[in-house]
Amino acid sequence: MVYQPAAGARDLLPLDVAQKRWIEDRLQQVFHRWGYHRIITSTLERMDTLMAGEAIHRQMVIQLQNGQDEELGLRPELTASIARAVVTRMADLRYPQRLYYNANVFRRTWENRHNRQQEFYQAGVELLGVGGLLANAEVLLLAGDCLSALGLQDWHLILGEAGITRSLLDAFPAHLQAKVRSAIAHLDRITIDTLPLSDELRDRARIMLDLRGTSGDVLQKVSSLSLDVDQQEAVNNLKSLVDLLESGGRFPVILDLSLIQTIDYYTGIVFEVVSDTGSQAKVLGRGGRYDKLLGLYHPQGEDIPGIGFVLNIEDLYQVLLSTQQLPQVTPASNWLVVPETPTADAAAFAYAQKLRDSTHLVRVEIDLGGRDVQAIRQYARDRGIAQIAWIKPNGSPTIETLR
Repeated sequence: MVYQPAAGARDLLPLDVAQKRWIEDRLQQVFHRWGYHRIITSTLERMDTLMAGEAIHRQMVIQLQNGQDEELGLRPELTASIARAVVTRMADLRYPQRLYYNANVFRRTWENRHNRQQEFYQAGVELLGVGGLLANAEVLLLAGDCLSALGLQDWHLILGEAGITRSLLDAFPAHLQAKVRSAIAHLDRITIDTLPLSDELRDRARIMLDLRGTSGDVLQKVSSLSLDVDQQEAVNNLKSLVDLLESGGRFPVILDLSLIQTIDYYTGIVFEVVSDTGSQAKVLGRGGRYDKLLGLYHPQGEDIPGIGFVLNIEDLYQVLLSTQQLPQVTPASNWLVVPETPTADAAAFAYAQKLRDSTHLVRVEIDLGGRDVQAIRQYARDRGIAQIAWIKPNGSPTIETLR
């Protein structure tokens, strides 16, 4: 019998891990520079936690059952778990809270495809307890800084506003709003043309389908839709955000008010980070503002504003493969320490520890015996080890540098 990982699971071998860590380490450095602190939440969550806010479809959750018949699931995303942890475990904290995570998530797929991936790796941030222009700008600029730290250049930000889009849908009959929303989300003009809408509402839906492009064009189109006071204020706030992002040419922004995330808890800006490399655009990450989500978990139902984003490590990996930046081999050890005789074993371990105690990371291996001198040297060359320390029983070393 050949033992394999479970369907949808996979193993990460040392080179895979080195490449994944290369990405994660650079992202973590950015998070730290911006003042964010890591949070680790449970891999297992109660199903009612995961379902709150309609953050995820139930059929996407890999469910488990414990001995008390409690419904549990493997987390399919992190925002709901962090929201739950903050309001239930960090009641006395001061806002704003800047949190980041680096974790695996699990999602069941219902397509009939063999070995469809079900475990994914993500890194992201949540900025909690503050709303407004500056908080929105911080998270978007932080996302851009992450991509810069990875050396990615051919990407752009697609920015929408869930509050504006949702309010524009209010003009449609209640029984048709879900269909109009779905058609706009999927850029489905045929459905818009066939729905039983008045000419005025059909024109409105068509305009909403085309609310994508440069900020000036999109803001001009949306202003033609007879906005009320609240809608106009939201549009003005969006314009201020775009102006701030584009000042100094920080990064390219595409406005897309047809961008409607499948996750319903977004209340303000929503965005996607999209790579332009290759023949097909790839979504590297997404996020948005969710000012009502934390209130679902709060004991007193208190709303706490929040905004965040997630970056998909696998998608970043696929894009970075073509740049030759990722490690191509596993890191080599710096030293091989070899006891010359059995009586030198203790001295060899002591010398190896002295090398490891360096203030810098030094990788040190001990030769475990059973090889002659030439085999030891060949092993070191094969593993890319630059130096061998031959240790005598009195602890004195003979250093050999391999070429």
